[in-house]
Amino acid sequence: MFITVTSGAGCWELVKPWCSLVILITHLRQRGQVPLDATIALLAEDGHLVNLGEGLEEGPSPAPSVGSPLLQERGTYVLVQIIKCKRGAPTCYESLLEKLDERCPDLAEELRWLSGLPPLGDGWRRRAGTLHGHQEQGPPSRPRRVGFLLSGTH
Repeated sequence: MFITVTSGAGCWELVKPWCSLVILITHLRQRGQVPLDATIALLAEDGHLVNLGEGLEEGPSPAPSVGSPLLQERGTYVLVQIIKCKRGAPTCYESLLEKLDERCPDLAEELRWLSGLPPLGDGWRRRAGTLHGHQEQGPPSRPRRVGFLLSGTH
């Protein structure tokens, strides 16, 4: 099993998530040049957000010990940094893939919506399969493709 993770200036790499979740998170932080104290997530092509650090900060929990149950085999994901805001402000989700709005406008719009920001342009239309009650979760039961993230850049 492997997944494709995109970040930076259109860079991507194949990652085997069948390892300790702590090791997977550490690897993705290093590759994405994310601070050690930052929380990261992976945004799937269909708009599902997988918060990798959820439950790890709290110590022992029912969170999976490996990354593979959270991720869809051969899925393509964008590395995202989660920025916790204070005093009731919504949590912000920042893509670590440069120019996400140009590469995949639907996913950029999804991050804006998750962050509580108003849509840009015709962003009032919601993609099929994405609901306003959207929750961070694992892979969907049936894969849906919105767009292709990789634009031939390796």
